Amino acid sequence: MSAAELERRYRRLLAVHPWEHRRTYEEEMIAVLLADARPGQARPGFRDTVDLVGAGLRARLRVGARGFTEPAWADAAAVTGVLVALVLCAAAGRNLLDHLLVDPSLPPPMRGVAPDVVDWLRVAGWAAVAVTALAGLPRVAAGLAWAGVAGWAVLVGPGVVDQPTYVVDTLPQLALAVVAAAALTVPAPPRRAPAVLGSRRLAALVAGPVVALALLELNRVTSPLFEVREGPTSYQSFYGLEARTGLVIWLYVAGLAAAALAVLVAVATLAAPVRRRIAVLLAPVAVLALVIDTALAGWSVSTVHMGHVIPLVPAQWVMLVLVPPVTFLAGVLLVRRREETLRMVALGRAADRER
Repeated sequence: MSAAELERRYRRLLAVHPWEHRRTYEEEMIAVLLADARPGQARPGFRDTVDLVGAGLRARLRVGARGFTEPAWADAAAVTGVLVALVLCAAAGRNLLDHLLVDPSLPPPMRGVAPDVVDWLRVAGWAAVAVTALAGLPRVAAGLAWAGVAGWAVLVGPGVVDQPTYVVDTLPQLALAVVAAAALTVPAPPRRAPAVLGSRRLAALVAGPVVALALLELNRVTSPLFEVREGPTSYQSFYGLEARTGLVIWLYVAGLAAAALAVLVAVATLAAPVRRRIAVLLAPVAVLALVIDTALAGWSVSTVHMGHVIPLVPAQWVMLVLVPPVTFLAGVLLVRRREETLRMVALGRAADRER
């Protein structure tokens, strides 16, 4: 009875190993482990447990690393790097234009100041990342993207203590920068993104952020005046968009939706393995933003109304740090399971046709 129990527990530990490894070596390993067991032993020893679990995890990491060398991952990484760089360039461009273009709806004392060197560097840096990636210089693009991540750590990171709200608000942009840098670091053939996208999809990816940026800035500089001589003026507001009539608001919404739809269609019409992996690469940013908007919404409101800094507890920081990698790993596992299921179905259909 003890031998059967010991074998069952050893098989549980071997489940940590990849299936391919177990299919080839499991019986041999079980025989060796049972032969080395002490008389009457019913549980694996501590050293055997550590060795088996450690070896299984190392084997799974090796298998996982080989999986990221698949052409679909390289194609998805190349496209994602360019797409995220364009989005971050548009976001930096909006911040720059907010400083350069006067908002007529605000009185002079509340209008923004002139942009500084960092504002210009952000726009130039992410534009350079997109251009070098499209031009077939992935190493240069990855280096510039990692420089952007390091710049966030230097300029924003120290605010964790005295400006946690600002730091948390910029975390989705940091996550996007990390995604762009990591994606562009994945080895891929030169000019792979333009080859995968084609001219029409690439034009849609470039035009989408540019059109959205233009519409948002146009709405800002044409928003109703804060105060007019004839008296107060009425206006409509919708998620930051402001106009005198609801029709104009909906025209702006339609334009922004069309810009977003162009980008979504460009990605959705790619090959299924590529678009699945693009979704996996971008999912951590979406989940992080959702966590900030939901789990930390009360903290953000309290910080504003209390008038002083309310520090996050360590558990909240751990949550913010772990959410993106956990989301990414879960996405990788789901994609692999989905594609393995599709492969087994295809093999079954092929076998049926042969019969």
